[in-house]
Amino acid sequence: MDAAVEPLKARRIYLLLRERIGSGALAVGDKLPGEPSLAAEFGVSRMTLRRALDRLVQEDLLRRRAGVGTFVHHRELPHRLRADLADVIENLREMGRQTGVRLLSFAYVTPPDAIAAALALPAGARTQRSERVRFLEDGAAFSHLTAHVPEHIGATYSEAELATTPLLGLLERSGVVADRANQTMSATLAGPDVAEALDVEIGSPLLALTRVVHDLDGRAVEHLHALYRPDRFHFQLELLRAGRVGARRWRPMASPDQTEPAALSQTRP
Repeated sequence: MDAAVEPLKARRIYLLLRERIGSGALAVGDKLPGEPSLAAEFGVSRMTLRRALDRLVQEDLLRRRAGVGTFVHHRELPHRLRADLADVIENLREMGRQTGVRLLSFAYVTPPDAIAAALALPAGARTQRSERVRFLEDGAAFSHLTAHVPEHIGATYSEAELATTPLLGLLERSGVVADRANQTMSATLAGPDVAEALDVEIGSPLLALTRVVHDLDGRAVEHLHALYRPDRFHFQLELLRAGRVGARRWRPMASPDQTEPAALSQTRP
């Protein structure tokens, strides 16, 4: 049990110290307390503490000076990609332009029942299933994507093309016009395969997004399950206070090419 918990403790300390550096609570040049003091503060072993410090050193946020101590080296945190929730389709296009991709798997499968239902597929229908990792310009992986596309659409592109071309571009080349998307967001923990792909500890917190894209005729053309590293990716939504006095509420602001604000639904427990 302890062996399984220790990586999570190290991850927690890493995130806490990283936040202190990013907020300025620990300024550039500040010397950290000694390892025994920090280990006592966080209630962990020195080995667990050192694991967290090692990662901050690797990210160049801390520097060790032999015989002197550990110092804050830089407060600028790694670049995070931003996604606009109010314009899903354009965000998909921009993501393809700004980031790189590595294809992990490509196959035709019978999808799970939930995905088949979301795509409104008949019984026994297959999908083209792919797993990809997207990364920033510096090569840092930030998302793990599992996509299902109806077989007749997936047959219009090859494995080699998907390895080099954004999926939305391939769908549009096949004649599909992406018109709208429904998506839900939540949080989850990284399993072994995803943790390896995103270079995080098993059990690390991730942002989870499920999106179903529809064409102009309302047909579902893609089911996407995406997992994001929250330290390298974040969602943004600009809100506008609207409505009559006494009944005002927050509404998503319209994108420049929209005449009405995008709809935002909330699921209540």
